[in-house]
Amino acid sequence: MRLDASGDIYATLGLELRTRYEGFDNPLWGASRDDGYLWLRAMPSLDVEAGPLRAFVQPIAGYARGVNGGNGPADQTGIDLLQGFGEWRVPLATHGTITLRAGRELFGLGSERLVGLRYGPNIPQPFDGMRAIIAHGAVRLDLMRLRPVQIGLGNFDDRTSQTRKLEGAYATWTVAPNIGVDLYLLGYRNDLARFDGISGVERRRTYGVRAFGKRGGLSWNWELMIQRGWFAGQPIRAWSLATETGISFPAVRLQPRLRLRANVASGDSKTGDGKLETFNAMFPKGKYFGELSPIGPRNIINIHPGIDLVVAHGVGIELTEVSYWRASTSDGVYDVPGQEIRAAGASKARHIGDQIELSTSWKASATVSFAASLSLFRAGRFLKETGAARPIHMVGTEAMLKF
Repeated sequence: MRLDASGDIYATLGLELRTRYEGFDNPLWGASRDDGYLWLRAMPSLDVEAGPLRAFVQPIAGYARGVNGGNGPADQTGIDLLQGFGEWRVPLATHGTITLRAGRELFGLGSERLVGLRYGPNIPQPFDGMRAIIAHGAVRLDLMRLRPVQIGLGNFDDRTSQTRKLEGAYATWTVAPNIGVDLYLLGYRNDLARFDGISGVERRRTYGVRAFGKRGGLSWNWELMIQRGWFAGQPIRAWSLATETGISFPAVRLQPRLRLRANVASGDSKTGDGKLETFNAMFPKGKYFGELSPIGPRNIINIHPGIDLVVAHGVGIELTEVSYWRASTSDGVYDVPGQEIRAAGASKARHIGDQIELSTSWKASATVSFAASLSLFRAGRFLKETGAARPIHMVGTEAMLKF
């Protein structure tokens, strides 16, 4: 929408409405009561551009009904500011640009394994701070100094976190069309970190490299992350390797795409040995390993095959299976936000369990879509030896309007 006669000022209005139901039998393998709740989310937006200047505002109204044990920061925020930032694009003499951005925003880095939108749950994860984005030819460099927003459950009570921050540099080099490499260094601080029953200040640096691309029907997304730093006076020595490799057959009936994800995230090898080896995914994407994601990317080895099918115009089906093991038998099992949900105890078993999931989606029009999923997680030997070990059943349904 043009706002002035000269055509130099434009405004774009947007709106997303989503309702989602999730129902669980035996959440946390029976350690928690059966649960079923409704998520409601509305996110209007206004984007105004005037030459090199841009302002973007996006409020959110997010509510949850029926969550067992009460709502958390991923369930409800009431009415609040989700995004509100200004930016200034400066052209470079060498045919590039520098974009300076400040305020509150949602953003993800690469595959969102370390910094993600948390879009799958009801309330995304915004950040407050500043970014500089330098684009020149095939190279893009993001420089950031940010703090996550601490979500409140009432209206207009979201606040900048005073205990956690994120800073660093993230570079992407487009080697060839559809082929790229990321290199990055991210610094993370948490003044209220907790591992192995110990609380303290966590200062962690992540050195990462990611290779991704697509050539013909083959696609790949491989990422190595090494973490160093200090926690409560102990050195941090952690790492993770995450891979996804796929092959698609667009000329075949149902256009099948086969993929294999394989991940390793380090765990603490020995309690009380004076070092911390548990990987920290910091701010990962929501629904990390599927619609049912009771386990997060810490102290795990997992194999995750899947197949995608196009059964009709706009209708897709996805079938996946995930098997999980502990990387270290001296460390426990963690959820996606990073809380330990099952301590190591005396068990030396590695097998955590197996999950199978069937999902379907229908893009009814350019603005309306629907999705549904069925999931089952069967406990392995480790869970059986350390507590509740009933199978988790989950059903999810979703409707979205977006333009």
